[in-house]
Amino acid sequence: MSNTDFDNIPEQALAWHRAGQGAALATVIETWGSAPRRVGSQLAISGQGDIVGSVSGGCVEGAVIVDAMEAIAKGDARELVFGVSDGDAFAVGLACGGTIRILLEPVGGALGEEMLADLVAARAARKPVAYVINTASGARSLTTQGHEQRFAMDRSGFEEDGTTFVAIHNPPLRLFVVGAVHISQALVPMAKMAGYDPLVVDPRESFASTLRFPDVELSHEWPLDAAEAFGLDERTALVLLTHDPKLDDPVLELALKSRVAYIGALGSKRTHAKRLERLSAAGFTAEACARIQGPIGLDLGASNPAEIAISIIAQMVQMLRKGTP
Repeated sequence: MSNTDFDNIPEQALAWHRAGQGAALATVIETWGSAPRRVGSQLAISGQGDIVGSVSGGCVEGAVIVDAMEAIAKGDARELVFGVSDGDAFAVGLACGGTIRILLEPVGGALGEEMLADLVAARAARKPVAYVINTASGARSLTTQGHEQRFAMDRSGFEEDGTTFVAIHNPPLRLFVVGAVHISQALVPMAKMAGYDPLVVDPRESFASTLRFPDVELSHEWPLDAAEAFGLDERTALVLLTHDPKLDDPVLELALKSRVAYIGALGSKRTHAKRLERLSAAGFTAEACARIQGPIGLDLGASNPAEIAISIIAQMVQMLRKGTP
């Protein structure tokens, strides 16, 4: 997978540090008003002034780099507070300005190399992890436990004590589509805009072609083989659009044994009833099968491929953010 929306900011900071250049990570920890970047946004700065990422869309990066050079030299963490003027905010697409609070941590100093390496390893393994820092004591830790709501909503921020900041590092969202059909052609661009990295699988090469799906990762493998290699996890949505049991059922059985976030299958109520009968005969309980959204999508009265795609994306978002169809 390309994971085009997955930033490499912590990874780049670690690489710069290990190359002997020095590095610091700047993280937006609090905002007021219409700040240009959300809480949790990061900027990596090298000791030579190179940067990756953004904490303000360009409004305050120059000042952050200056402070980062000093922090790298001294090894201490520091907090920075910037006001973004209405004029600067307008330049990055906002109607009005705001205030940004930034935590600046030099790698190898306040932020230990080993801890950053552990964070990078978790991200590479697609393991959701929270980086927790007490801004009063300076204590830092990584955890995969607790913070369920923050993980579910991709929401970094301060806890109620006002000093414990939790930075959420979730794997990028992915979409596994079985069936290179008309609905898929509408669904994939929408999914990309919603932050999903899609893979379209269809053994029929005339369907899964670059002409029909430009700039989309395609696979002509048998869907089950492709799904096993892809890995269905809690940050993945599975959409089955062939309503062909030979293609869909093996992937459905794999998905029901996984923690995949969303399972949607195309077909009428009658088709879905037969699907459930086959799965029941294969040993799956009614509770397990209830994870399948079938007929797929929210009931919007959709009647054409684009409208059906909208209903699917809406249901995916609902499942991701609220956990219920």
